[in-house]
Amino acid sequence: MRRLCRAAAALLACAGALAQAAPVEVRVADAAGRPLAGAVVFLESREAREQVRPMSGAEIAQADKQFVPAVSVVTVGTAVHFPNRDTVRHHVYSFSPAKRFEIKLYVGTPAQPVVFDQPGIAVLGCNIHDHMAAWVVIVDTPWHGRSDADGRVLLPNVPPGGYRLRTWHAALPVGAVPADQALRVDASGARVAVQLKGLAP
Repeated sequence: MRRLCRAAAALLACAGALAQAAPVEVRVADAAGRPLAGAVVFLESREAREQVRPMSGAEIAQADKQFVPAVSVVTVGTAVHFPNRDTVRHHVYSFSPAKRFEIKLYVGTPAQPVVFDQPGIAVLGCNIHDHMAAWVVIVDTPWHGRSDADGRVLLPNVPPGGYRLRTWHAALPVGAVPADQALRVDASGARVAVQLKGLAP
């Protein structure tokens, strides 16, 4: 009975937090203060890790000897398909600590997707076409997004609480960790500005 009561209390607390959820607006700029498009923004917390679920239907295609999209954001546990839509074979790989894998020379779509099972950033390449590159940002939170042309990201329905706001961009050096800052979200939400430095021209 006590366990049931505790479980019910936890569910009520979660429902209450979700009922108070509010938007978080993040504006991302480069070192010169210009709006930065394409930045990945996500909120981390213990509660976020408890609510995150794998995504469905994720894919990174190869078309015109490019990865499409070049930057993907997936949640932990997401299975990603790698369809080859070119007429030539590709050999997709990642040697990144966040996910090491190889899909050797193939056409079409491999039967087994690649499961990205731990948070981090995986850099993808093709063993045949050296110019091909892509990034997979694996996040342990349901609250994530990418900045638009104005450098703006709107994360809806964020429950009040304390978070780590993480910000990353493909123009950062390989191996660079996302920028990190504390963020407190109250019942009305939050607005915050982030400036990323060290981006490649």
